[in-house]
Amino acid sequence: MKLQHPLFIKIHSVLNPVKSKTLHLFKNNPVYFAVAALFFLQIPILIAGNRTASSRYVSAAYAKSMLSSAAKSLNEVILEKADSLYNSIHLADLGLGEEAFQLAYKGYYKLMEKGVVGRTGILTIADFSKSSSEKRLYVIDMDRQTILFNTLVAHGRNSGLNYANDFSNQPESYKSSLGFYLTMNPYTGDNGYSLRLKGLEYGINHKAFERAIVMHGSDYVSKSFERMNGFLGRSYGCPAVPVQFAQSIIETIKDGSVLFIYHPAKYPTNRSTVLNS
Repeated sequence: MKLQHPLFIKIHSVLNPVKSKTLHLFKNNPVYFAVAALFFLQIPILIAGNRTASSRYVSAAYAKSMLSSAAKSLNEVILEKADSLYNSIHLADLGLGEEAFQLAYKGYYKLMEKGVVGRTGILTIADFSKSSSEKRLYVIDMDRQTILFNTLVAHGRNSGLNYANDFSNQPESYKSSLGFYLTMNPYTGDNGYSLRLKGLEYGINHKAFERAIVMHGSDYVSKSFERMNGFLGRSYGCPAVPVQFAQSIIETIKDGSVLFIYHPAKYPTNRSTVLNS
């Protein structure tokens, strides 16, 4: 006989993956097992709570506290997984800040959980805490735990000279926008082979498509340009990459993978619609 209690049905609907990609994560990601254990341990208590009005109140309060504990435990497990990956991929050796990766992984996980990621297993991070003269773009194969690309990436001309310190979501600002993006389809335009980006964070980067913020290659993203001018070239807000790597990077990350552009002081984690979802 199947259990039809409404609380069981609600919990089951939360834990039941709606897509095969989410099911794949459930089988391979310890985060899902931790959350599942916390929920299923509470089912008998929640069912018993329906017997009387007073017990219903106690059970509801207890369930609320358990959900809070589960959320806290989930964040802790995500952080532990991020730290494990950070060390196993040796990202510190490549200069990627630990906080940048922790936030990127948390957002990547949440977007994967929602089923909005079309190209799983790829995470791209632009660490704008670093100078533009440094290799601050990281394309990571999350399944194989390897770095696919580590190269230069430009920021917007009005965001700063060597360092990006000022960001905007407004058209014609010529500034970079921080936060989480989903890659879209490539096309060939004025800057050659380019990749459209969809900003996922309202108030932070949601006007990216309207602003024509895309990834593309450019001659000004090169060490030779830096030697001649004293600084790396800057874009109108696009994360431009070296010409010789542009097509390879775009082909690797196109069609629905996650891009995270980070700054330690300017990225508003408390307003992030991805991290706080």
